[in-house]
Amino acid sequence: MADYDLVVLGSGPGGYVAAIRAAQLGLKVAIVERENLGGICLNWGCIPTKALLRSAEIYHYMQHAGDYGLTAANISADIDAVVKRSRGVAKQLNQGVTHLMKKNKITVHMGDGKLLAANTLSVTKDGKTEELTAKNIIIATGARARDLPFAPADGKRIWTYRHAMVPPEMPKKLLVIGSGAIGIEFASFYNDMGADVTVVEMLDRIVPVEDADVSAFLEKALTKQRMTIMTGAGVESLKATAAGVSASIKGKDGKVVASEFTHCIVAIGIVPNTEKIGLEALGVEMDRGFLKTDANCRTNVLGLWAIGDITAPPWLAHKASHEGAIAAETIAGGHPHAMDPLNIPGCTYCHPQVASVGLTEAKAKEAGFDVKVGNFPFMGNGKAIALGEAEGFIKTVFDAKTGELLGAHMIGAEVTELIQGYTIGKTAELVEADFMHTVFPHPTLSEMMHESVLSAYGKMLHM
Repeated sequence: MADYDLVVLGSGPGGYVAAIRAAQLGLKVAIVERENLGGICLNWGCIPTKALLRSAEIYHYMQHAGDYGLTAANISADIDAVVKRSRGVAKQLNQGVTHLMKKNKITVHMGDGKLLAANTLSVTKDGKTEELTAKNIIIATGARARDLPFAPADGKRIWTYRHAMVPPEMPKKLLVIGSGAIGIEFASFYNDMGADVTVVEMLDRIVPVEDADVSAFLEKALTKQRMTIMTGAGVESLKATAAGVSASIKGKDGKVVASEFTHCIVAIGIVPNTEKIGLEALGVEMDRGFLKTDANCRTNVLGLWAIGDITAPPWLAHKASHEGAIAAETIAGGHPHAMDPLNIPGCTYCHPQVASVGLTEAKAKEAGFDVKVGNFPFMGNGKAIALGEAEGFIKTVFDAKTGELLGAHMIGAEVTELIQGYTIGKTAELVEADFMHTVFPHPTLSEMMHESVLSAYGKMLHM
């Protein structure tokens, strides 16, 4: 039996960061992983999908080379080569996490972990079991894709995100069910790669957690790219056949239409990996399968902590990593700032990109704020025009009484790299004057952030 100060169950972006931070603070740390170091995000999620999307983006630019005064002839896409590159990127980063574990003297136990008590964990691998004890245990087991109850994924015709990353063949006609970040990213990837894509969303707009203006703009942009978008719609039945997928889709008008596709991606949410790891026997409080925690990631069981996708939303890799650091620092006797969900940015890497932080305009008004709203279009920005990326806008929402930035919402080229400016502003509790007095470099896309703030107060310069 091995004894530690901390054992982390799960090595995704929450788990491995928690382990590293705890080791930096002088704790004796072990991590337990059943599959791949780096978890879903690094091996089958965030990183390899961005590699796929990068290939699709370059393919898109090659097809539009003439817009830039260039000529590219005989352009084609090799889906197998694109996937091979993506897997290579994931493998490189997996090896990087392995190195970080060694560098920080973190003991890695590969196998299935199960809680025997609040401070005891068994690890089973190839029929052999060992027990680990620790003063504290962090649960970071993540989540998996939710299946349609009437049509579970088979990996051949009906896919989850995991199948969609290593497709057995290129879809010709693709149905994507769900328009959250995962669904829209894969819809964008396969659309750019040449598939005929249809997105079905049961709510009244796509990317429904985003600001309504962003949703409307993205729907227009994707429709312009020849994608079919169906909102307020639901899939009544789905059946895999030898030739493809048969779907009955109930539209906004209530009519049910039978349609044929070659493949389907189901992206309707996640299920937390909280079963069969001993939580029920310990009486850990849950909410629909997700673990309930306090602001510093403690569960109701002393010595047991939880982070990442098994806890409350948003279910994002960077949220998990930050929670990992908070938990580790608290365990080590520190007093870190608690997580504020309104300061967690969200990014969707479709084409065009979407990024946001804080409250939407509608949510701010619902919360009782008197708001000032600024909006600046990419069309008014010199760098965007020079890049040939003049579609998009940046929207900012302020408290009219205090000048507090309540939310920021962007759609367009590279906005996933821009959003951190507003995230820093929210974390630092900056007000409108701080943004106005900041000098933004020219020519950059970031100037639109400045202009959007100025717009909220009637001081916009370039429109």
